[in-house]
Amino acid sequence: MSALSDETKALLMKTATATLTAQLQRKGVRNTFFTGLRPGKPGQKMVGTAKTLRYAPLREDLMPTLQAGGRNAQRRAVESIAPGEVLVVEAREDASAGTIGDIFAMRCHQRGAVGIITDGCVRDVAGVTALPIPAYFQAAHAATLGRQHVPLDIDVPIACAGVLVMPGDVIVGDDDGAMVIPAAMVDEIAREAYEQEIQDAWSLERVAAGESTEGVFPIAKDRMAEYEAWKAKRPG
Repeated sequence: MSALSDETKALLMKTATATLTAQLQRKGVRNTFFTGLRPGKPGQKMVGTAKTLRYAPLREDLMPTLQAGGRNAQRRAVESIAPGEVLVVEAREDASAGTIGDIFAMRCHQRGAVGIITDGCVRDVAGVTALPIPAYFQAAHAATLGRQHVPLDIDVPIACAGVLVMPGDVIVGDDDGAMVIPAAMVDEIAREAYEQEIQDAWSLERVAAGESTEGVFPIAKDRMAEYEAWKAKRPG
């Protein structure tokens, strides 16, 4: 069952990864942002739950067994991904081969996936980034995954770009990059981060008007009534 309610998803769609990571850090969860991964194109937002895929270093003697019937772990992940999920790939941060390409990425999109993340490279980068769903990756590389990787497991805990990802964790992405929110914390984090977004909007407005950041960012107690009055007049 998805960890995401419609209300929580709506809040996350309005909240920056920078704000979410700050809220998680305040609660002691510091390592949540996928370091070194770039969005394929600007202006996209991604919220979904993690479908995990783990690659291991290539061992040629095992390939016939692991790819029996053409159903290696990558194909199984792509053909079982569910609507609302994000495919998250552990590729050992290896930039010397591709991982997923445009055809498998298209299949993920057709099955209802909402994003793709790999800490390796993508092939067919123009095709992957042309899809409606966001993709986050280290770089482009034309070589197939068989140059360095063997797809080994799906639906297991993985390490992607230095972050531990559990199946079902909530994944959020924007122009800064992508991150993980533990499923058990997502409702609380979404509410508190969205409130912080509104506070930051007030602070930015005041600083843009020429005020000092002191007492404005963060909001001092003696300015809180002013902030609340401003907030009450906001549309929605």
